[in-house]
Amino acid sequence: MIPAPLRIVVGTGYLGVRVARLWAARGDRVIGTTRSAARAEFLAEPGIEPRLLDVTTADWSEFFTATGLPATLFWSVGFDRTAGASYHDVQVRGLTQMLDALASGRRPAGQVDAAPIRPRVIFCSSTGVWGDESGELVDETTPVNPSREAGRALVAAEAVLAAHAAGPGTALRFAGLYGPGRYPRLDDLQAGRPIAAEPDTWLNLIQINDAARVVVAVADASAPGPLYVVSDGHPIRRREWYARLAELSGSPPPSWDPTALQSRGGNKRVNPARLFAEFPGLLS
Repeated sequence: MIPAPLRIVVGTGYLGVRVARLWAARGDRVIGTTRSAARAEFLAEPGIEPRLLDVTTADWSEFFTATGLPATLFWSVGFDRTAGASYHDVQVRGLTQMLDALASGRRPAGQVDAAPIRPRVIFCSSTGVWGDESGELVDETTPVNPSREAGRALVAAEAVLAAHAAGPGTALRFAGLYGPGRYPRLDDLQAGRPIAAEPDTWLNLIQINDAARVVVAVADASAPGPLYVVSDGHPIRRREWYARLAELSGSPPPSWDPTALQSRGGNKRVNPARLFAEFPGLLS
Protein backbone atom coordinates (compact mmCIF):
# COMPACT_ATOMS: atom_id res chain seq x y z
CA MET A 1 0.00 0.00 0.00
CA ILE A 2 1.39 3.40 -0.99
CA PRO A 3 1.62 5.68 2.06
CA ALA A 4 -0.24 8.98 1.99
CA PRO A 5 1.93 11.90 0.91
CA LEU A 6 3.25 14.08 3.70
CA ARG A 7 2.32 17.76 3.57
CA ILE A 8 3.87 20.20 6.03
CA VAL A 9 2.31 23.61 6.64
CA VAL A 10 4.76 25.94 8.36
CA GLY A 11 2.57 28.55 9.97
CA THR A 12 -1.01 27.37 10.34
CA GLY A 13 -2.74 30.69 10.63
CA TYR A 14 -5.74 32.04 8.74
CA LEU A 15 -4.64 30.60 5.39
CA GLY A 16 -2.38 27.77 6.52
CA VAL A 17 -5.04 25.97 8.55
CA ARG A 18 -7.42 25.94 5.59
CA VAL A 19 -4.75 24.47 3.33
CA ALA A 20 -4.03 21.84 6.00
CA ARG A 21 -7.71 20.93 6.20
CA LEU A 22 -8.01 20.51 2.44
CA TRP A 23 -5.09 18.10 2.39
CA ALA A 24 -6.32 16.22 5.45
CA ALA A 25 -9.81 15.87 3.98
CA ARG A 26 -8.48 13.87 1.07
CA GLY A 27 -6.37 11.58 3.25
CA ASP A 28 -2.92 13.13 3.04
CA ARG A 29 -0.76 13.11 6.14
CA VAL A 30 -0.58 16.72 7.35
CA ILE A 31 1.72 18.34 9.90
CA GLY A 32 0.98 21.92 10.91
CA THR A 33 3.44 24.03 12.86
CA THR A 34 2.74 26.87 15.25
CA ARG A 35 4.60 28.84 17.92
CA SER A 36 1.61 28.75 20.25
CA ALA A 37 0.63 25.88 22.53
CA ALA A 38 -2.96 27.14 22.51
CA ARG A 39 -2.94 27.17 18.72
CA ALA A 40 -1.50 23.65 18.71
CA GLU A 41 -4.50 22.48 20.74
CA PHE A 42 -6.80 24.13 18.20
CA LEU A 43 -4.99 22.36 15.36
CA ALA A 44 -5.32 18.93 16.95
CA GLU A 45 -8.25 17.91 14.80
CA PRO A 46 -8.72 14.83 12.61
CA GLY A 47 -5.98 14.58 10.01
CA ILE A 48 -3.71 17.36 11.31
CA GLU A 49 -0.66 16.73 13.51
CA PRO A 50 0.31 19.92 15.37
CA ARG A 51 3.98 20.62 16.10
CA LEU A 52 5.32 23.47 18.20
CA LEU A 53 8.02 25.26 16.23
CA ASP A 54 9.52 28.75 16.05
CA VAL A 55 11.04 29.29 12.61
CA THR A 56 13.68 31.67 13.98
CA THR A 57 15.15 29.10 16.39
CA ALA A 58 14.14 25.71 14.93
CA ASP A 59 16.56 22.84 14.46
CA TRP A 60 15.27 21.94 11.02
CA SER A 61 17.51 18.90 10.56
CA GLU A 62 16.10 17.42 13.75
CA PHE A 63 12.58 18.36 12.67
CA PHE A 64 12.85 16.60 9.29
CA THR A 65 14.52 13.59 10.88
CA ALA A 66 11.44 13.24 13.07
CA THR A 67 8.82 13.91 10.38
CA GLY A 68 10.47 12.67 7.21
CA LEU A 69 10.77 14.77 4.08
CA PRO A 70 7.44 16.07 2.79
CA ALA A 71 6.00 15.91 -0.70
CA THR A 72 5.01 19.54 -0.17
CA LEU A 73 5.99 22.22 2.30
CA PHE A 74 3.81 25.32 2.41
CA TRP A 75 5.56 28.25 4.10
CA SER A 76 2.79 30.47 5.44
CA VAL A 77 4.43 32.17 8.41
CA GLY A 78 2.77 35.23 9.86
CA PHE A 79 4.57 38.03 11.66
CA ASP A 80 4.15 38.50 15.41
CA ARG A 81 5.30 41.95 16.47
CA THR A 82 5.53 40.80 20.11
CA ALA A 83 8.00 37.98 19.36
CA GLY A 84 11.13 40.17 19.21
CA ALA A 85 12.14 39.03 15.71
CA SER A 86 12.33 41.12 12.55
CA TYR A 87 10.61 40.40 9.24
CA HIS A 88 14.03 39.42 7.90
CA ASP A 89 14.59 37.01 10.79
CA VAL A 90 11.30 35.25 10.07
CA GLN A 91 10.94 35.30 6.31
CA VAL A 92 14.54 35.28 5.10
CA ARG A 93 16.74 33.72 7.76
CA GLY A 94 14.07 31.25 8.87
CA LEU A 95 13.28 30.18 5.31
CA THR A 96 16.98 29.86 4.41
CA GLN A 97 17.69 27.60 7.36
CA MET A 98 14.71 25.42 6.51
CA LEU A 99 15.80 25.14 2.87
CA ASP A 100 19.35 24.25 3.92
CA ALA A 101 18.00 21.35 5.96
CA LEU A 102 15.77 20.21 3.11
CA ALA A 103 18.67 20.27 0.66
CA SER A 104 20.98 18.32 2.96
CA GLY A 105 18.34 15.68 3.57
CA ARG A 106 17.24 15.13 -0.01
CA ARG A 107 19.13 11.86 -0.56
CA PRO A 108 18.10 8.78 1.42
CA ALA A 109 20.62 8.01 4.16
CA GLY A 110 23.46 5.80 2.96
CA GLN A 111 22.32 5.88 -0.68
CA VAL A 112 24.74 8.21 -2.41
CA ASP A 113 23.57 7.18 -5.88
CA ALA A 114 19.86 7.34 -5.10
CA ALA A 115 17.72 9.95 -6.78
CA PRO A 116 17.24 12.95 -4.53
CA ILE A 117 13.91 13.48 -2.84
CA ARG A 118 12.54 16.79 -4.09
CA PRO A 119 9.97 18.32 -1.76
CA ARG A 120 7.97 21.09 -3.40
CA VAL A 121 8.21 24.33 -1.45
CA ILE A 122 5.38 26.84 -1.84
CA PHE A 123 6.04 30.26 -0.35
CA CYS A 124 3.26 32.57 0.78
CA SER A 125 4.20 36.04 -0.44
CA SER A 126 2.11 39.15 -0.99
CA THR A 127 1.18 41.78 -3.54
CA GLY A 128 2.74 44.13 -0.99
CA VAL A 129 6.02 43.62 -2.87
CA TRP A 130 4.73 46.44 -5.09
CA GLY A 131 4.24 49.90 -3.74
CA ASP A 132 1.86 52.50 -5.09
CA GLU A 133 1.63 51.83 -8.83
CA SER A 134 -0.71 54.75 -9.59
CA GLY A 135 -3.58 52.46 -10.52
CA GLU A 136 -1.57 50.49 -13.09
CA LEU A 137 -1.89 46.76 -13.76
CA VAL A 138 0.75 44.61 -12.08
CA ASP A 139 1.62 40.99 -12.83
CA GLU A 140 4.57 38.61 -12.52
CA THR A 141 6.63 40.70 -14.95
CA THR A 142 6.19 44.02 -13.11
CA PRO A 143 9.36 45.09 -11.25
CA VAL A 144 8.88 44.98 -7.50
CA ASN A 145 8.98 48.20 -5.54
CA PRO A 146 8.35 47.46 -1.85
CA SER A 147 7.89 50.52 0.31
CA ARG A 148 7.74 48.72 3.68
CA GLU A 149 9.96 46.38 5.63
CA ALA A 150 7.55 43.47 5.22
CA GLY A 151 7.56 43.78 1.44
CA ARG A 152 11.35 44.02 1.30
CA ALA A 153 11.68 40.86 3.39
CA LEU A 154 9.27 38.98 1.11
CA VAL A 155 11.21 40.01 -2.00
CA ALA A 156 14.43 38.78 -0.39
CA ALA A 157 12.79 35.49 0.63
CA GLU A 158 11.44 34.92 -2.87
CA ALA A 159 14.98 35.38 -4.22
CA VAL A 160 16.36 32.88 -1.70
CA LEU A 161 13.82 30.26 -2.74
CA ALA A 162 14.42 30.84 -6.46
CA ALA A 163 18.20 30.37 -6.13
CA HIS A 164 18.41 27.69 -3.46
CA ALA A 165 19.40 24.07 -4.08
CA ALA A 166 16.14 23.00 -2.42
CA GLY A 167 14.19 25.23 -4.82
CA PRO A 168 13.23 26.79 -7.03
CA GLY A 169 9.77 26.22 -5.54
CA THR A 170 6.82 28.50 -6.19
CA ALA A 171 6.09 31.91 -4.68
CA LEU A 172 2.44 32.96 -4.48
CA ARG A 173 1.88 36.69 -4.18
CA PHE A 174 -1.54 36.87 -2.55
CA ALA A 175 -3.81 39.86 -2.70
CA GLY A 176 -5.76 40.74 0.45
CA LEU A 177 -7.29 37.69 2.11
CA TYR A 178 -10.83 37.98 3.39
CA GLY A 179 -13.49 35.67 4.74
CA PRO A 180 -15.09 34.66 8.05
CA GLY A 181 -13.57 36.67 10.86
CA ARG A 182 -11.49 38.84 8.54
CA TYR A 183 -12.97 41.69 6.56
CA PRO A 184 -10.72 44.69 5.88
CA ARG A 185 -11.48 47.69 8.11
CA LEU A 186 -14.74 46.24 9.42
CA ASP A 187 -13.96 47.43 12.95
CA ASP A 188 -13.43 50.97 11.65
CA LEU A 189 -16.71 50.86 9.76
CA GLN A 190 -18.69 49.60 12.71
CA ALA A 191 -17.17 52.25 14.98
CA GLY A 192 -17.76 55.04 12.47
CA ARG A 193 -14.04 55.78 12.22
CA PRO A 194 -12.71 57.22 8.94
CA ILE A 195 -10.83 54.81 6.71
CA ALA A 196 -7.21 55.81 6.15
CA ALA A 197 -7.26 55.66 2.36
CA GLU A 198 -8.20 57.52 -0.78
CA PRO A 199 -11.66 56.12 -1.68
CA ASP A 200 -11.08 55.95 -5.43
CA THR A 201 -7.93 53.81 -5.24
CA TRP A 202 -7.98 50.12 -6.06
CA LEU A 203 -8.37 47.19 -3.69
CA ASN A 204 -7.34 43.63 -4.68
CA LEU A 205 -8.75 40.66 -2.80
CA ILE A 206 -9.21 36.91 -2.76
CA GLN A 207 -11.60 34.90 -0.61
CA ILE A 208 -9.73 32.73 1.88
CA ASN A 209 -11.12 29.38 0.69
CA ASP A 210 -10.22 30.23 -2.92
CA ALA A 211 -6.71 31.11 -1.75
CA ALA A 212 -6.37 27.71 -0.06
CA ARG A 213 -7.51 25.94 -3.23
CA VAL A 214 -4.80 27.75 -5.18
CA VAL A 215 -2.12 26.36 -2.87
CA VAL A 216 -3.42 22.81 -3.23
CA ALA A 217 -3.64 23.13 -7.02
CA VAL A 218 -0.04 24.37 -7.24
CA ALA A 219 1.08 21.48 -5.04
CA ASP A 220 -0.69 19.00 -7.34
CA ALA A 221 0.59 20.45 -10.61
CA SER A 222 3.27 18.48 -12.43
CA ALA A 223 5.41 21.52 -13.21
CA PRO A 224 4.09 24.78 -11.74
CA GLY A 225 5.81 28.04 -12.46
CA PRO A 226 8.12 29.79 -10.00
CA LEU A 227 5.80 32.75 -9.40
CA TYR A 228 2.09 33.58 -9.55
CA VAL A 229 0.11 36.61 -8.46
CA VAL A 230 -3.09 35.46 -6.79
CA SER A 231 -6.28 37.47 -6.64
CA ASP A 232 -9.89 37.01 -7.72
CA GLY A 233 -9.16 39.04 -10.85
CA HIS A 234 -11.69 41.75 -9.99
CA PRO A 235 -10.01 44.86 -8.58
CA ILE A 236 -12.57 47.09 -6.91
CA ARG A 237 -12.51 50.73 -5.87
CA ARG A 238 -12.27 51.08 -2.12
CA ARG A 239 -15.33 53.32 -2.19
CA GLU A 240 -17.44 50.48 -3.63
CA TRP A 241 -16.03 47.73 -1.39
CA TYR A 242 -16.53 49.60 1.87
CA ALA A 243 -19.96 50.89 0.92
CA ARG A 244 -21.10 47.32 0.30
CA LEU A 245 -19.39 46.04 3.45
CA ALA A 246 -21.10 48.74 5.50
CA GLU A 247 -24.45 47.77 4.01
CA LEU A 248 -23.98 44.06 4.71
CA SER A 249 -22.74 44.61 8.26
CA GLY A 250 -25.29 47.25 9.23
CA SER A 251 -22.54 49.82 9.75
CA PRO A 252 -22.64 53.56 9.07
CA PRO A 253 -21.65 54.58 5.53
CA PRO A 254 -17.87 54.83 5.22
CA SER A 255 -16.02 58.08 5.78
CA TRP A 256 -12.50 58.71 4.59
CA ASP A 257 -9.22 60.24 5.70
CA PRO A 258 -6.98 60.20 2.60
CA THR A 259 -4.30 62.22 4.42
CA ALA A 260 -3.71 59.59 7.12
CA LEU A 261 -0.75 57.22 6.91
CA GLN A 262 -1.91 53.91 5.48
CA SER A 263 -0.58 50.74 7.07
CA ARG A 264 -0.81 48.79 3.82
CA GLY A 265 -2.37 48.83 0.40
CA GLY A 266 -1.43 51.22 -2.36
CA ASN A 267 -3.09 51.83 -5.68
CA LYS A 268 -2.64 49.00 -8.16
CA ARG A 269 -4.69 46.45 -10.08
CA VAL A 270 -3.45 42.91 -9.72
CA ASN A 271 -3.66 40.81 -12.88
CA PRO A 272 -3.78 37.03 -12.18
CA ALA A 273 -4.05 36.07 -15.87
CA ARG A 274 -1.09 33.66 -15.69
CA LEU A 275 -2.67 31.75 -12.80
CA PHE A 276 -6.04 31.54 -14.54
CA ALA A 277 -4.43 30.41 -17.81
CA GLU A 278 -2.42 27.62 -16.20
CA PHE A 279 -5.17 26.52 -13.79
CA PRO A 280 -8.40 27.02 -15.75
CA GLY A 281 -11.58 26.86 -13.73
CA LEU A 282 -9.74 27.13 -10.42
CA LEU A 283 -11.77 30.06 -9.09
CA SER A 284 -14.86 29.74 -11.29
